[in-house]
Amino acid sequence: MPTLPALPLAPQSPPADGPPVVAPDAAGLARATALLISDQVCAFPTETVYGLGASALSTAAVERIYALKGRPKYNPLIVHVASAKAAEALAGAWPASAARLAAALWPGPLTMVVPRGPRIPALVSAGRDTMALRVPAHPVALALLQACGLPLAAPSANRSESVSPTTAQHVARSLPAVPLILDGGPCQLGIESTVVDLTCCPPRLLRPGALPVRALRALLPDLEVPSLAASLGPEPAVSTQEEDTTARAAPGMMSRHYAPRAVLYLLPEAALQAELSNLVAAASPAGHRRLGLLCYRSQPDLAAHCAHVEQLPDDPLGYAADLYAALHRLDDAGVDIILAVRPPDARAEDADWLAITDRLQRAAAKV
Repeated sequence: MPTLPALPLAPQSPPADGPPVVAPDAAGLARATALLISDQVCAFPTETVYGLGASALSTAAVERIYALKGRPKYNPLIVHVASAKAAEALAGAWPASAARLAAALWPGPLTMVVPRGPRIPALVSAGRDTMALRVPAHPVALALLQACGLPLAAPSANRSESVSPTTAQHVARSLPAVPLILDGGPCQLGIESTVVDLTCCPPRLLRPGALPVRALRALLPDLEVPSLAASLGPEPAVSTQEEDTTARAAPGMMSRHYAPRAVLYLLPEAALQAELSNLVAAASPAGHRRLGLLCYRSQPDLAAHCAHVEQLPDDPLGYAADLYAALHRLDDAGVDIILAVRPPDARAEDADWLAITDRLQRAAAKV
């Protein structure tokens, strides 16, 4: 993976009554380190989204992550480390495929699931005998890992199931009780890492993400990619109430995830006008609905009926980088319903839009 450029370190103004948002300079890193080595938590940027970090070696520290996020304990955490050597030292076994991927793709937005070593508490992995590891490519994340000298369990720094944060301000609004936020500016990639399971044969994609599937296939020709197309539809088949509590193999595998406060409908472009007509017809005079639109090209007929429109770039990298921020803006605009245009090539298993479609489909899952 190419090295990401350093980001500006100056923090934006934090909310007046929110958590401390500090620059990741020497003083900020020292404050964060003091929290982490005392089994507390802090939020920090990665190239994908902001993470809520705590020592992956401490059950008490990991408990704080779950409690602060309201995260179910059957949903495991990713352990962030400063190098492939550090990852191998924590793993119960280090397959040749892990070494090959690490050499080519770390630091970067790739998470590998491998056997869990004895130093990592079972809680990190939802009780499973595997663990998820990655080396982030963000300079602030790497500086923090080096400063504290700890592996950091770090899911996204937001309330469970809600939209992931790509700025420090998103973190502050979602987790007002977080003790400290290191502000590294907006995240560059905007969606979470790709997760691959190396404990099975053939290796299996568990979560599409910021690293394209084709980059994995170049190194893992036998990679198994479950079909997202089979479950694509106007409404996902599984609701939150039907979700079982079986321990997941990796984060991001719950049916409802990454969801805005507004109800999101993910539909093909051709079906949006009919859905809009249904929504308008169903609204009573006293029950006016504020509609929002999320699209990747101009939709003037739909936009005329919407209180807020987010038109993202029509390339998957640009779209992904601003997706979560756009969902935050739609929520901030007070819309009740978001009509989202389904990405164009979502049904191909190695499609450029695969990870985006995955996020939108989970965000659209019924409550």
